[in-house]
Amino acid sequence: MSARVDFIPAAADVARAGTRLADHDWAAFAAAMDGHGAAVLPGVLSAQECRALAALYPHEAHFRSHIRMARHGFGRGEYRYFRYPLPDLLGGLRSAFWPHLAGLANDWNARMGLARRYPDQHADFLRQCHDAGQTRPTPLLLQYGPGDYNCLHQDLYGDLVFPMQVAILLSEPGRDFTGGEFVLTEQRPRMQSRVEVVPLCQGDAVVFAVHNRPVSGSRGSYRVTMRHGVSRIREGQRHVAGIIFHDAA
Repeated sequence: MSARVDFIPAAADVARAGTRLADHDWAAFAAAMDGHGAAVLPGVLSAQECRALAALYPHEAHFRSHIRMARHGFGRGEYRYFRYPLPDLLGGLRSAFWPHLAGLANDWNARMGLARRYPDQHADFLRQCHDAGQTRPTPLLLQYGPGDYNCLHQDLYGDLVFPMQVAILLSEPGRDFTGGEFVLTEQRPRMQSRVEVVPLCQGDAVVFAVHNRPVSGSRGSYRVTMRHGVSRIREGQRHVAGIIFHDAA
């Protein structure tokens, strides 16, 4: 097993990423999430941070499991789930995103008639997950090569599910890879699926609905079903960091 690599040792680097996150227009973000079920936050990570995080992929000591998608019918490509403790930068971002998402998630659940409410601190939600038997960390690092893709899916993992998750593009489109667009589909009742392609630059984060989201109708809000995936890589290699806020059973 390869040795664990500590790639961002300075607390200042984690703080800078948190500051960049805090500086975004969160009112515009909430409007985009309500309108489309996804929103892009540009420049959450620097190019150097992206390269350093992607460079962890070969080092098995950071990860609890390795999934090859073709073996399970998920598509082509592979990913690895991090083990605890998470790399400082990834764990710091997971905590830093939470206060900006939890209130919107509570509003969504209220509009969809769901009783679940989320606490102010992510650590408190993780305790709920662990008390329910969901103890395995879910942040992950994905790697795609030529011809690889990710089928449309939802990342649920247990009874406790936070309704939003984050993907951060670590590779540079047009230089490191071509193709590989992030794709969302939305299925409304009695309607055909709507597809949206979300363009990303290196370091951009996309926040998106995991499972359902509310949409306003003539008789109040109703639920639509969301799925996400990645189109076929034409050339090169694409790395993505995924931040899922609930742990797995």
